[in-house]
Amino acid sequence: MSKIFKHLKRKQRQRRIRKKIKGTKDCPRLSVFRSNQYIYLQLIDDEKGVTLLAANDQKLRKGKKKLTKKETAFQIGKSLAEEAQKMKIEKIVFDRGGYRYHGRVKAAAEGARQGGLKF
Repeated sequence: MSKIFKHLKRKQRQRRIRKKIKGTKDCPRLSVFRSNQYIYLQLIDDEKGVTLLAANDQKLRKGKKKLTKKETAFQIGKSLAEEAQKMKIEKIVFDRGGYRYHGRVKAAAEGARQGGLKF
């Protein structure tokens, strides 16, 4: 499979998921983007088209403590959930962004759950 073809197939899955999932102020969408090196999480209000909260692992991965990518994704999910709790957000809709629900995506979701968010 060529890189371009894989990218287009992920975009198709992403559009198909986004047709069904909408985030609101009370129940925002937790969007996941993962590159080869980092993972990015955002809480998005689709009604206004605004990002309410964002987190990534760039600072955490460059720190002294060496964590695997899955452990880092778990920590980022947990920290995002704690910040969301401060903003009085408890319930979210999970958007895996066209990625399979395993590995780093699953770890980020589990971290968010452990941090107190309900899917």
